[in-house]
Amino acid sequence: MGWLAAGDAYEVALVEGRVVARSTSARSPEQGTRERDLPAEIRDRPEVLELQRFAEWLDRHAAECAARVDRWMVSSLPVPTGLLARVWPDEAWQTALRDIVVVGDGPEQVGFLRDADEADGLRVVNLDGETVRVSAPTVTMPHPVLLPGLEELRAFAAELGVVQGVEQIHRATWRRPAGADGAAGSVSEFAGAEYRSWFHLSARATSLGYRISGSSVVDRIRDAGRIVTASVGMSDPYTEERAWTGSLSWHDEGGQRRLTGPEIGPVAWSEGMRMAAALHAGRTVPADDAR
Repeated sequence: MGWLAAGDAYEVALVEGRVVARSTSARSPEQGTRERDLPAEIRDRPEVLELQRFAEWLDRHAAECAARVDRWMVSSLPVPTGLLARVWPDEAWQTALRDIVVVGDGPEQVGFLRDADEADGLRVVNLDGETVRVSAPTVTMPHPVLLPGLEELRAFAAELGVVQGVEQIHRATWRRPAGADGAAGSVSEFAGAEYRSWFHLSARATSLGYRISGSSVVDRIRDAGRIVTASVGMSDPYTEERAWTGSLSWHDEGGQRRLTGPEIGPVAWSEGMRMAAALHAGRTVPADDAR
């Protein structure tokens, strides 16, 4: 984006997501001095306000693109390759999609997404370091617990210097212990995390993208085509000054029936544990323990 005149003495532009100004009093625009902060005399000019609103829209758009790709990945939903090709030229979409691991029709069509074109399909870098074409009608972006050879993918990504816009291969994952009680429908490993108040606990939960429903923090997860609700209990905000997290449990889509054993799929288990661990990590650390 070029520079726009803002009055007689300044020009403004969007640079790395923020509105900046430069003086036009130098002999040529290229020699203009960029201001660290917007000069007071142009802060309310229409050109500046429009650019600020545009910058805010770009931030929202980028967040929405990342959130959509994250939902595709967590749910392992099939995504049309034609759709990926159409959105690829958009910088926000490309940032969210670039280097996400996609899986096509067969085991040989697995790799880090590097390009998408409506005529040629997708181009990915496979584990042999070769760029291959994926022309399947749809691809999936599997949740990491479903990715075959996850550790190999992580090692190869480190070699390539891959930085994913949406956390996938380095997403924290948990697998159900082999010896876990098949009838158990709750986990208390991360229970008892103390917060200064119910409001601090609820703020932590919502900042992580989770919802508050009654006396629980909840996350709705699509696992193998079925919706599962993972929930972490919360103490009563009206009877306690402080707040604590409770056990983690999983329920059906309506939230009425608790799931147990094999009813809890690998993605639902991992994402539920991820939520409970994140809430535990944000707890208030007593002064004696902080030393």
